[in-house]
Order: sequence, then C-alpha cells, then structure tokens
Amino acid sequence: MTPDFIQELRRHVGHAELWLIGVTVIVVRGEAGAEEVLLVKRADDGRWTPVTGIVEPGEEPDVAGVREALEETSVAVEIESLLAVQVTRKIEYPNGDRAQYLDHAFLARVAEEEVAARDDVGADDDSGADEPRPADGENTAAEWVPLADVPPMGPRFDRTVELAIRARRDGSGGPGHSDGAVESGRAILFGAEERRR
Repeated sequence: MTPDFIQELRRHVGHAELWLIGVTVIVVRGEAGAEEVLLVKRADDGRWTPVTGIVEPGEEPDVAGVREALEETSVAVEIESLLAVQVTRKIEYPNGDRAQYLDHAFLARVAEEEVAARDDVGADDDSGADEPRPADGENTAAEWVPLADVPPMGPRFDRTVELAIRARRDGSGGPGHSDGAVESGRAILFGAEERRR
C-alpha cells in the first residue's frame, strides 16, 4: 500500500520522481549451514524479494524495518545490525509513478516474543508464531526459503542477503550466540563500496 504521505505528495507532483527513504529487511533463522531467509512474492510484478518498504516521515529506519516486516509477513522481528546504505536505481511503477530511494538494509531475526510464543504452545519444529503470511496486500506469498533455494533477486538484494549471512555466521548474535551483540569490526556496504565499521 502506498503510504498516505506519498499519496498526498502525488496529488501535487503527479508522477514526478520522488526521492524517498527505504528499508530492506533480511530476516534469517536457523543454524549456520541451514539458514532460511524470509521472502515475499510481490503482488505488482511477481518477483521474490526480502521485505522492503518506505520510511514514514519522522520514523527511524530500523523502526520502519520492524514495522514493514510485521505488516508484510505478520512476523515480529528484531533488528540485529545495519548491513548497507545504498541509493537504488530509478524505479518507474506500473502506474507511472517514479521514485529513487536511499535504502537502509538491516539483518533481523524473529523477535524473542515470537520464539517464546511458539515454545509456549509446545511446538518442537519451526511451525507456529513465526510462520509468515502475506498481511497487507502488497504480496501474494510470504515464506521461509532455505538459503540454497533463494532465487536470484538482482544484484542489490543478492549482495545484501550475502552480507546478512556472513554477518550472522561471523558472530552477529544469531542462534547459538549468547550475547546477541554484533561485532563492531565487520564491514558495511555504502553504495558499491564495502567499508569496515
């Protein structure tokens, strides 16, 4: 769904290109070597992508990422780390609207309360509270996809998933890590350039 503030802007500027702030959320679960990535199938073009969205005016990008994941998949997530800050390519939507985004990509995990809820009902597998479903009409499907089965999604998304898996395996606080802290020496992607934090 197009946010209200963009609909209001469009009343004044028509299809003119907008410069917007976006988020991409790479939600990962599972142990190293058996990871699954949360993907959505877009209703507008049928592509599989990570959760994406637009930051509302005055909203912090990480908060927007948590909100978008819940709105698009019904899965509550916790942000673990910032992976990338990049300018997207220029986009023209089927209705003629044009935009370009300063995108903030985050690594996230299923929120502890989701895991606790699954444990409370006695689920001994990965079914339960963290099972995704399309929730806002922007997507026709939401699924946990084994890492080996993640389809090609384009250079930006493919690279961001790669960064997320590397960050998790390098000690990002995923399952099996007791402190939940992200190591500060890891790299972040700024545009096409990877820089140490």
